[in-house]
Amino acid sequence: MAKPDYIELLTGERIPILYEDRSVLAIDKPPGWMLVPFSWQKTGRNLQAALVSSIASKAFWARSRGLKYLRFVHRLDADTSGVLLLAKSPGAVNSFGALFESRRMEKVYLAVVTGMPRTEEWTCRLKLAPDPEAIGRMRVDARHGKEAETRFRVLQSNANMTLIEAHPVTGRTHQIRVHLAQSGHPVVGDALYGAARGTQERTPREKGERLSGAQTPSEAGGENPRERVGKPRRQGMGLGLRAVRLSYVDPFTRRRVDIRAPLEQFVGEYGFDVFKL
Repeated sequence: MAKPDYIELLTGERIPILYEDRSVLAIDKPPGWMLVPFSWQKTGRNLQAALVSSIASKAFWARSRGLKYLRFVHRLDADTSGVLLLAKSPGAVNSFGALFESRRMEKVYLAVVTGMPRTEEWTCRLKLAPDPEAIGRMRVDARHGKEAETRFRVLQSNANMTLIEAHPVTGRTHQIRVHLAQSGHPVVGDALYGAARGTQERTPREKGERLSGAQTPSEAGGENPRERVGKPRRQGMGLGLRAVRLSYVDPFTRRRVDIRAPLEQFVGEYGFDVFKL
């Protein structure tokens, strides 16, 4: 019997597998799952704990692969969906983790933001640090913050929202969300950074920041987005941020790997046209 192309949790929830080889497995992470250590039991939505439990139960998706170990290599915010890389051994966790730490992992996100930026492309290099007055929140801190860089490119706009491609060069917590909020265009559905508009900085063009290039993502299956073009996004759909691509040179085989997540449903939900990407 063929191996399932999904992970099945004990709840019955199935998570699509986007890519797999001997060292790693990449999934299309649904929103609402936290990426915290197995021992952190303050939530019932701990994805690492759910994976461990499913493997321990000898679920067929894991048993058919001979899997006894699976751990996330990097993190996505709980409400962010898309490509998540999981390692099949502690050695793979270390090797692929080094790719992220050394910035040899190319990451591409799609973000839906409020309003329309005044420039088509820009780079934000505002330093970030934890906000001492709000646990779990980051803030711009030019003096004590860590280096952070994100490259942005506008893809499409409609009446009150814009679809943006984001390339985070560094990997700070909430980096894309904070950098977009500071541009004056927070991510749609971002309750953490979308409110304090009056305290945000001017747009890159207003500040005269240097612009830089970006690349386009690909598209893959889902509902027909042409049926949603021009329609407003439905209420309560969550954070408008999706990880759509990971690209790297495999540290073991030295071959190029390019992992992509489907775009159509996400793009169509906000009234944009995937066929124009």
